[in-house]
Amino acid sequence: MAIHPTAVVDPRAEIHADADIGPFVVIDGPVRVGAGTRVLAHATLMGWTEIGVGNTVHAGAVLGDVPQDLAFPGEQSFLRIGNGNVIREHVQMHRGTKPGSATVVGDNNYFMTNAHVAHNCRIGNEVIIANGALLGGYVELADRVFISGNCALHQFVRVGRLALLRGLTKAARDVPPFCIVDGTHTVRAINRVGLRRAGFAMRQIQDVHRAVRLLFGRPRNLRVALAEVEASPCSPEVRELIEFIRASTRGVAFGPRRSVGADEA
Repeated sequence: MAIHPTAVVDPRAEIHADADIGPFVVIDGPVRVGAGTRVLAHATLMGWTEIGVGNTVHAGAVLGDVPQDLAFPGEQSFLRIGNGNVIREHVQMHRGTKPGSATVVGDNNYFMTNAHVAHNCRIGNEVIIANGALLGGYVELADRVFISGNCALHQFVRVGRLALLRGLTKAARDVPPFCIVDGTHTVRAINRVGLRRAGFAMRQIQDVHRAVRLLFGRPRNLRVALAEVEASPCSPEVRELIEFIRASTRGVAFGPRRSVGADEA
């Protein structure tokens, strides 16, 4: 275990023998740091934070501070981070706001500079969150989501698997899987590049494309559009899209105010 002599480490902390704690790091509380995790200069780990194996926490990151919630009772809550994550400079992740609750981060995610993960968020695996993106409380990101720079997600919003939010997107509605969204939660296209990189076959991509065009290609009643999609045999990916929409309690992103052209979806 390498702990720099300038680091301040709470005696309650559990640091794995193969972890690396850099200069001027502050570990305040019963923090757990797993094997091979590197915590670089001036990072701060607080409270009941658990960090798994092989993570890199860059300079100035603050992990496990109390939530920004006026109703927070000050009781024990958690931040749980999985394995293989990269957490860049000045990222903030807050622990849960209700007693015993947790903010949960999966594996192999990449959080760029100044990204903010609020209390009780749930982040899947292989997610990328770019510089300055803001996640409100209880936001849920499924696997392989891409959140571009300076996006803002309202509390309780869900983002489906392999969705992509373009820069400066505002989302107060759920973002369906496989879609590209911009502006104010507006579906523009499917995430073709992301789907190909995820190993989707051409037929799978075509099925998703067809469903998204029916659901969001022109202004129409979403219930009617869902019934039209379900009237034909549905691939597992299209079924995933339908089930995500039906499970929404906030409402889902909508299509553009004009019909989508053939080159857009």
